[in-house]
Amino acid sequence: MRATLIQRLIVLTAGLIATAAFADESIVNSKHDLSVRGPGAIRAVTENEICVFCHTPHNAAPQTPLWNRENPRVHYRIYESSTTDARIDQPSGPSKMCLSCHDGSMALGNLLSRPQTHPVVMTARTIPPGTTDLTNDLSDDHPIGFRYDRALSNRDPQLRPPELVTRDLPMGVHHEVHCTTCHDPHDNELGDFLRVSDQMSAICVTCHDMDGWPLGSHATSGKRTTNRIVDPRERLKYHSVADNGCTNCHKIHSAPERERLLRFRREEDNCLNCHSGAVASFNIAADIGKRSAHNPRIRTGVHDPTENFFTMRRHVECVDCHNPHAVQHNPFGTVQGTRGQLVKGPGLHVSGVTITGRRIDNARFAYEICFKCHSNSVFRPRLNTAREVSQTNVRMEFQTRNPSFHPVAGPRRNRDVVSLIPPLRVGSIITCTDCHNSDNARSAGGTGPNGPHGSRFEPLLLRNYDTNDYTTESAQSYALCYECHSRESILNDESFSRHRRHIVDIQTPCSVCHDPHGVQGNSRRHSNLINFDLSVVRPVAGRGVEYVDTGRMSGTCTMTCHGFQHVDFPYAQAFGKVTGRTGRLSRGASR
Repeated sequence: MRATLIQRLIVLTAGLIATAAFADESIVNSKHDLSVRGPGAIRAVTENEICVFCHTPHNAAPQTPLWNRENPRVHYRIYESSTTDARIDQPSGPSKMCLSCHDGSMALGNLLSRPQTHPVVMTARTIPPGTTDLTNDLSDDHPIGFRYDRALSNRDPQLRPPELVTRDLPMGVHHEVHCTTCHDPHDNELGDFLRVSDQMSAICVTCHDMDGWPLGSHATSGKRTTNRIVDPRERLKYHSVADNGCTNCHKIHSAPERERLLRFRREEDNCLNCHSGAVASFNIAADIGKRSAHNPRIRTGVHDPTENFFTMRRHVECVDCHNPHAVQHNPFGTVQGTRGQLVKGPGLHVSGVTITGRRIDNARFAYEICFKCHSNSVFRPRLNTAREVSQTNVRMEFQTRNPSFHPVAGPRRNRDVVSLIPPLRVGSIITCTDCHNSDNARSAGGTGPNGPHGSRFEPLLLRNYDTNDYTTESAQSYALCYECHSRESILNDESFSRHRRHIVDIQTPCSVCHDPHGVQGNSRRHSNLINFDLSVVRPVAGRGVEYVDTGRMSGTCTMTCHGFQHVDFPYAQAFGKVTGRTGRLSRGASR
């Protein structure tokens, strides 16, 4: 008798422990508890049963598991995107069961086990408008109703093969994705009835294998997500960027921007929400508001990830240069000289155009990202300077077969440069951002963000560069040039015997003779970046405008400039003096 009582107590205690252990794995006291004792604002007025709102042992619909509701007869607007590789169909199976409540069209108390004339009386007839009312427009929700199979993952390499997806996310009988793939309606232990936690994007990366995500800043940053500028009052589920992960930028349901489920309709707001100096370390929002900038706020709704770089309408968006899934912190502060050409943290896994004009998915060199807009695009920026050789395709200007070019795509061949500031030397390679950068870039000694976001100096230059004729020479006037070329060497005529005479005495800016990117054409006439500004340099009657390279640091000029006519006027470097005066310089030959 005593043993029997003890055994019963043991069994009873074990049962209580088991009940406590699995208390969270029940709809009791969850939002799906629609009984009179349910915790939510929506519940029955008198009904005590819990399961009855979905299931019934008798008179059930011919659908597993003993379904107690009619399925909606609604045609849904489904998710569409230019980047999806899936064929998305109308919801079916368990998804229709969920939508029988969550599309807001059917009364919650209409149950098959109850007469239609006597539905269960609820505090609300249908789900009220809000985040749980998906409506019949599912285009702003994560897609359902598509087959997740090996064929799909083969088409989209950023989806994991289905056999590698955890069984915690069950698919349908034909391996299709349903609401119940991500949500377990009976278990709210993780919140939102999720089968896998959404903290640190755990549920998202179960299927999505985004290039660069595990080491990306948005997956690892411990920055707190307070003080955002676009939606400062909307509370995110977690406190840090890393913990919120994908949901920093995406909404899984009822996304304002349907394609790619973005949190904001204006593409740039998804970035500037944090990159305003409040969450992220640097204030990009301030930089793109400067006088010269890559300002994504000028045009919106133009960018598309599948766009053709060469025919797309002119625009700029943050994602043209950055991959938000892969972007990493740029560790560079003040660095002297060249920083090399390989793509670094902020530009990882970004598409580009090669020096040969071929589109690639992952740019290797930094200039390849720039070439997306500044090469073969029919809407590429136009230049105002009239040159002997006119070219607005920057990719063509940087070709290493050109007579001369700044060494961006390859090292310079000509050794006629003695003014370079170490560690730069003949053979060094520079980057686009050595010239085009924020005027407060850390890489050049400032305290702001690196990269061509915005600058006080046009066109988006790191330093001032005056191109107006009759500019008074100073360290500030040609500060951009003097970043790499020694001002002392230039003014001492160490590379060209008439530099000082031209830029100091005659006040001729560098841009009148030199084209900064590169020059196509005849190798004798356009070496050393010589490509005259025709608004200042005029032709000589019968001869036109002509520069001829006659050897190392020597050549002749034929033109009219500042009212003076040069006809085969020579210069040659020999211990800092001009030699070989065989040409003519009318009106003041001493010039």
